[in-house]
Amino acid sequence: MDRATQLTARNTGHSTPLRTISSPPFSGHGEIAGAEAVAYDPAVTTHSASTSHSLHVRAARVLEDNWTGASTVPSHGLYPHQWSWDSAFIAIGLRHLSPLRAQTELETLLDAQWGDGRIPHIVFNPSVPLDAYFPSPDFWRSSTAGRAAGAPRTVQTSGIVQPPVHALAAWLVHRADPGLSRARGFLARVYPRLAAWHRYLLHRRDLGGGSLASVVHPWEQGMDNSPCWDAPLSRITPAPARSFRRADLDHGAAEDRPTDLDYGRYVRLATDYRDAGYADGAGDFAVEDPAFNALLIASEHALARIAEELGAAGTARHARAERLTAALVERLWDPAEGMFFCRDVRGGDLIRERSVSGIVPLLLPGLPRETTDALVRTLGGAHFGLGDSTRLVPSYDLLGEAFDPHRYWRGPAWFNTAWLVERGLRTHGEQGRADALRQAVLDIAGTSDFAEYVDPYTGDACGATGFSWTAALTLDLLHTGPGDDASPTGIRTFEMSDKGGDRG
Repeated sequence: MDRATQLTARNTGHSTPLRTISSPPFSGHGEIAGAEAVAYDPAVTTHSASTSHSLHVRAARVLEDNWTGASTVPSHGLYPHQWSWDSAFIAIGLRHLSPLRAQTELETLLDAQWGDGRIPHIVFNPSVPLDAYFPSPDFWRSSTAGRAAGAPRTVQTSGIVQPPVHALAAWLVHRADPGLSRARGFLARVYPRLAAWHRYLLHRRDLGGGSLASVVHPWEQGMDNSPCWDAPLSRITPAPARSFRRADLDHGAAEDRPTDLDYGRYVRLATDYRDAGYADGAGDFAVEDPAFNALLIASEHALARIAEELGAAGTARHARAERLTAALVERLWDPAEGMFFCRDVRGGDLIRERSVSGIVPLLLPGLPRETTDALVRTLGGAHFGLGDSTRLVPSYDLLGEAFDPHRYWRGPAWFNTAWLVERGLRTHGEQGRADALRQAVLDIAGTSDFAEYVDPYTGDACGATGFSWTAALTLDLLHTGPGDDASPTGIRTFEMSDKGGDRG
């Protein structure tokens, strides 16, 4: 019996809800060793018990295969290092296999945090050849170019960031095994670092003066070549094609990846940021993005829960999250379109391109009811077609001129955004829609071999297969029953701490 099968070897028809019975230790090779069984209740999924068991085992095997000893790569070929928001999503799934390894995933990432509080979007593995991925450590030059910003000297990183899912992940990992977490002092060690990360975003990245964080590179938002960036990127003179070599095309089809023109602009922006010592505020690209800020707000709620667990008051952080939610609605919401839009800080205007980023704020507890109702209508309408023409949420407007069902973030459906939208639907009482989306994630993750992303109409795999966050979030949804009202912030039905109620 292989290691992944051992994870679910006992009593798969047990009548208790999904839960991890114990925290398995590591073997000498970083495997999940000695794991107790995870029990399945057929009532919590429309999959049969045998199908759920098989999906669980296959997802666990992906995470085992992509484990490096201290963290998990998204995929060995295309992404052979540690990525920031990938690790947060991976930890959310790993908590169901090994809470210890989930904690280690986050701790490894936080060990590379910069002195100014930023968490870099890549932590480079020194054993990986430089030509395996571009931009490589010799491009970013973090330990020299980032010295003034407090870049670590003992590990090489990129100089930009990714969406702040980390406090949310840390809270969910703690909840998976509070006894282990308390015994290891997990939250006490990560809390100061997460607080510094949020301070960096809330102060150093408030480039528009409206309390929201700005991204200074499309890679920071995570949806690299979204049509939302086309207008602000048009101001950027691309780096010459001969000045860099795209390693991604060695592992992915060109028609699934950003174009050379896009890449040239990405390289120019990153070069200028590096050459300015990674100082914020001077570049030509600055955008307030709804998904990035929604994840910051959700993580601020989670950070409040962490503070409360550590014996401090969380009220101020919940209140800050509510103020940020109000700022998000004020600056990025368009009631006529029923969408959140990005704002071009340099130009000052909303970027009226419909992307999944404008749906992700459904995750948030403090949204006005009319806003959540409008988002649900938009999600099921002609522009996204969820439950009608599509089963997973497309990354971009089905009716948009730039729509492409296969090209990265210009149309394909992604599993991490599906997970975020599913959690948002469930939190706001849209249980039927959440159940259907959950089922679609489980079905398509399995049939696509845990693809990086898929055609939103057909579910055909695009990009890499055996992708870590797809496997991890599949595990998380397997451990979440259709009737559950669990909020990703850990606040049931989004009752704020200063309003009373059971937030367990």
